Amino acid sequence: MRPEVRTNAAPADRLALLVATGFGAGYGPIAPGTWGSIPGIVLAWALSTLWGPWVELAGVAVVAAVGVWAAGRAAAYVGAKDPGLVIVDEIAGQMLTLAFLAPRPGVLAAGFVLFRLLDVWKPWPARRLEDLPGGTGIMADDLAAGLYGTLVLHAIAAWRPGLLGL
Repeated sequence: MRPEVRTNAAPADRLALLVATGFGAGYGPIAPGTWGSIPGIVLAWALSTLWGPWVELAGVAVVAAVGVWAAGRAAAYVGAKDPGLVIVDEIAGQMLTLAFLAPRPGVLAAGFVLFRLLDVWKPWPARRLEDLPGGTGIMADDLAAGLYGTLVLHAIAAWRPGLLGL
């Protein structure tokens, strides 16, 4: 669902749509949340590889903070509570899933699958967090799924690192 961007749309609405859709990734033909995880993996990998895990975590915080604004404004523009094209929440949640883990192929693949499962399943209290207002509710459930994901991946890395190619 690609909303029509009105010719008289405020610049802030256009910017919010650009950020909230992950620079267009949210317009993927099917499963936009899955498409949204891909930029999250790329960002987590790049930040961790180039500058280390603390910068990667700072990147999660920046994407989450900007995402609250962008998701809320884009949802209001589109006229839906949590439109599928808004995938900045998946970007932040996917990045959080991979935080402080070596950006190796096994970790990235396991993190992708695990985050997608947790994002769909939404274990407690993630589903309840969706009820928060505006962009906060859009972002919070995915950040909860990302937190669960990183805890599971860190447990696997500690107990069976060979499963992740570590």
